[in-house]
Amino acid sequence: MKEHPDKHIRAAIRYAELKGWIFAPAGNSSHCYGRLKCGISEHRQHMMSVWSTPGSPQNHAWQIVRKVDSCTPLPA
Repeated sequence: MKEHPDKHIRAAIRYAELKGWIFAPAGNSSHCYGRLKCGISEHRQHMMSVWSTPGSPQNHAWQIVRKVDSCTPLPA
């Protein structure tokens, strides 16, 4: 997988992956870089698009981290 051009978004994607989220590249889309999905199968609606060129890369990275942190694991 090629890396996102922005360092803040790259770091947010790595953070999400460390928390168990799965990154799926978008393919040939010029606007959507890919999609992050929660690794817990019961969390079907826990996903987020990662944009190639957001208006504010730092804000987009912060949104990714916030979405990941809002996902709570199921009780054991």
